[in-house]
Amino acid sequence: MTVCAKITVKGVVQGVGFRYFAQQNAVKFQLKGYVKNLFNGDVETEVEGDKGNIMGYYNTLKIGSRFSHVTAIDIQWYEYTAKYNSFKVVC
Repeated sequence: MTVCAKITVKGVVQGVGFRYFAQQNAVKFQLKGYVKNLFNGDVETEVEGDKGNIMGYYNTLKIGSRFSHVTAIDIQWYEYTAKYNSFKVVC
């Protein structure tokens, strides 16, 4: 089932390569969308793809990258709209 999800990751996730970690895993799980830093120190990623792949991506983000420390993660589900052509790191 193809769906869209917005995931917010909290903790030490900025300045530690987390967005690029997210991008590598989005490609691994064949997802399209974006990842960006938020002004409050969180990281937001929105992805479209197979629900099982999104869950794999979510579980990987929960663990985090080598230098990150994830303290909380939230996921919101949306209807698939095919609005992304690739996965991008947004500055």
